[in-house]
Amino acid sequence: MTDRPAPLSDSPPDHADPAADVVLDARDLRCPLPVLRAHKALRSMDPGQVLDLWANDPASLEDVRRFCAQGTADLLAQRGEAGGLYRHWLRRRPD
Repeated sequence: MTDRPAPLSDSPPDHADPAADVVLDARDLRCPLPVLRAHKALRSMDPGQVLDLWANDPASLEDVRRFCAQGTADLLAQRGEAGGLYRHWLRRRPD
């Protein structure tokens, strides 16, 4: 059994990551802090800009999905990487 998370994106491996305007490192923060920090970051961004959220809490996968379902942002992609890092790309929606 491996420690590496499986890729979470539906995109093929050679597909480029969404271009990010802001990168937010929320590693070592536990639920709900990565989502709360993402919400704060998104409020300071312009509509259409993309946030690349880094987290290593596995709960961030579902937390980010639920957060985006509430309407603040569009979830563009999620991916697990080596070392337990989870990346989430969110696009700020218009107000």
